[in-house]
Amino acid sequence: MKNYLISYDLYKSGQNYDGLISYIKSYSVWAKIHQSVWYIKSNKSSEQIRDELLHYIDRNDSVFVAEMNNAAWQNLLNGNSEYIRQNWAR
Repeated sequence: MKNYLISYDLYKSGQNYDGLISYIKSYSVWAKIHQSVWYIKSNKSSEQIRDELLHYIDRNDSVFVAEMNNAAWQNLLNGNSEYIRQNWAR
């Protein structure tokens, strides 16, 4: 499985945050890194993940999905640093 970073900005109030977050949490490995930045593992491509995320956002919102091969971090949200270390190479 590949490591991915997902980042998004939903610009209007009342956006479908719950649906978007539920979609991200549907992956077996996920972690919230920052307020609107997530880590997931998936066999899908960046484009496939982006296209699925588009179901939960409006046309004026933005989303970024990137496969990560190497990364460094410190003090992530919710203490997720160790969780990501444990799952990175799996």
